[in-house]
Amino acid sequence: MVLAEQPDLTPARSLPTKEAKGRFVYETLFAHAERTQGRLRAELEARGAEYRPFYVVNAIWVRGNGVLAMDLARRADVARIDPNPRVRVALPGAERPEAARDGTPHAVLAAEPGVSFVRAPQVWALGITGAGVVVGGADTGIRWTHQALLPRYRGSGIGLPKHDYNWHDSIHSGGGVCGANSPVPCDDDGHGSHTIGTAVGWDGGTNQVGVAPGAKWIGCRNMDQGYGTPATYLECFEFFLAPYPVGGTPAQGDPSRAPDVTTNSWGCPPSEGCNTGNFETMRQAVAAQRAAGILTEASAGNSGSGCSTVSDPPAIFDEAFVVGALSTGTDTIASFSSRGPVTVDGSNRVKPDIAAPGTSTRSVSGSSDTGYVSMSGTSMAGPHVGGGAALVISAFPELRGDVDAVEQRLAASAARISSSSCGSTSGAYPNNTFGWGRMDLGCAIPGLVSGSATICEGSSATLSVALVGSGPWTLTWSDGHVQVVTGASPATRVVSPSATTTYTVTGVASGSCDQPAAGSATVTVEPDTQAPAVTAPAPLVVDQTLCCGAGAGGATGATSPEVAAFLSGGSATEECSSATRLPAQVGGADADSTTCLPAGETPVTFRFQDAAGNVGSAVSTVTVRAFADLDLDGNVDPADMVVLQSYFNFAATPGVPPFEAPASLADLTHDAAVDPADLVQLQGFFNLAVACLAP
Repeated sequence: MVLAEQPDLTPARSLPTKEAKGRFVYETLFAHAERTQGRLRAELEARGAEYRPFYVVNAIWVRGNGVLAMDLARRADVARIDPNPRVRVALPGAERPEAARDGTPHAVLAAEPGVSFVRAPQVWALGITGAGVVVGGADTGIRWTHQALLPRYRGSGIGLPKHDYNWHDSIHSGGGVCGANSPVPCDDDGHGSHTIGTAVGWDGGTNQVGVAPGAKWIGCRNMDQGYGTPATYLECFEFFLAPYPVGGTPAQGDPSRAPDVTTNSWGCPPSEGCNTGNFETMRQAVAAQRAAGILTEASAGNSGSGCSTVSDPPAIFDEAFVVGALSTGTDTIASFSSRGPVTVDGSNRVKPDIAAPGTSTRSVSGSSDTGYVSMSGTSMAGPHVGGGAALVISAFPELRGDVDAVEQRLAASAARISSSSCGSTSGAYPNNTFGWGRMDLGCAIPGLVSGSATICEGSSATLSVALVGSGPWTLTWSDGHVQVVTGASPATRVVSPSATTTYTVTGVASGSCDQPAAGSATVTVEPDTQAPAVTAPAPLVVDQTLCCGAGAGGATGATSPEVAAFLSGGSATEECSSATRLPAQVGGADADSTTCLPAGETPVTFRFQDAAGNVGSAVSTVTVRAFADLDLDGNVDPADMVVLQSYFNFAATPGVPPFEAPASLADLTHDAAVDPADLVQLQGFFNLAVACLAP
């Protein structure tokens, strides 16, 4: 029973985030239903009728007789009464399983052919696997304990499983092996386990059956052993809009826990109660998902090969992203895949939107926790695209909640497959067989930018772009720079921004593909306020080489190689730029080769300056030994002349004893030998003594 008054969700489009959109849609729809359904619910309760209210569409499911239906139809607040029959839906059956050597159907050595054909593994190589994205599976249920699904379930992890907000069962009677109202995820058919497996499944080893193995899944059973009704389908749409606890009610819904994508490998044919008179009910539910930022992927159906065989909700709706099936590994449409245009509602709408592998698709079996089976159908093609959408959202988080943008990215990057069938024009896209073409995730996500760094003014940083496929590639950067890459991935680029800049690659052109790369690199430029760290040379001890003035010995760089090397020594480390040596300073003045360092210890300051003008310094010392104090009395005075003369006489006349002093003093070169070299040193001392000590 659909009420006449339906709310307007248009304002959700202008909201900036998926969370904001979801909250607005949930609160608007729920409040509207509470406000408009009150009197009608009261009448139903008064008459003892069984009912369940919906808010995703302003409607109420009612179990009653013809009299009640007629009475309700007369109400002004009731727009129409739609049937909700219970019928059997033909779902794809399992093909012959691929048997391993041990007889179990779970042996594989690489990603599944369909997964590889859409180039998902090349995107995984970038580090993009769907992390941070949630996929909702609406189907016959899910075998949550399967080895390829348990690690991907949002309700699993440390501690006990948490099924609240992660699982809902819209089957309230019957339910086969699962029973009714199953409190844990359960699959009464196997179809739902298979489809969600193709979207996200991976056992952590060789069974790479899913397109987005880093994504998480939540689930809702909307069919009872293949029996679906408009009410069960709506109930799952409502749960995904704002998940609530197991056994709870929509009033407890939390839109922040809603999935980003839902996979819908089912259709609602006239035999289930969907017809032209009530298509709008289901369309409103899909539209509410879209308004809330949830992409609704739907399989086209298996009624091909005729034209206009996309004929059942939700595939007929513009708001759904509809998937046709390819013969896996080829760009040939599967014979069973339904074609457009959609004529059942008079729209002549082009469908499907895209195509993906859908034959002999190996994925999770619902019969055991380790089994895998192959199935064919658009039911198998659809989850490839559901997983592909998860990869796109993971790669481009800014697209989360922007359903238009995600669909446009998948459509624009699809490998074009021309068709002139079913009213399509060859070379025109989309067409009524393949839509925009085969999903190509290697084009949708052609690269990943990295290289964020913090640098100082005037410094540089190296950016990197990991690329999919083989070159050459032409990269167009966000700052307008165009880079042609002919070598192997990754490509690199050195930048020296004057201010903090975020770099993205707005286009990666290779072959027929030209799409933005994922990721970004922010180079933060900070002013250089830190002085260089200076290391001064070790303290120096040298002999006096000249007189710095009357009565005082000393040394200079010009007269002492050791002093020259000392004054030009030292080093500096600088985080931001190179450091330039400044003149060493003695007594606050710049020192050069003529600066005389007097006898005794003299502090010397070593300085370095960076590009920003910051100066760092460190101090060391030079000790000049005054060898003119030859009598070792601590003073350089005329008495040393006597000793010096004695040394001179000794050196000039070997065999004549020197003045009473230690014989070692004659080793003036300190080489542990008294030899002619000491005569040269002695002459130098004599000259110094004459110059510095002469009365």
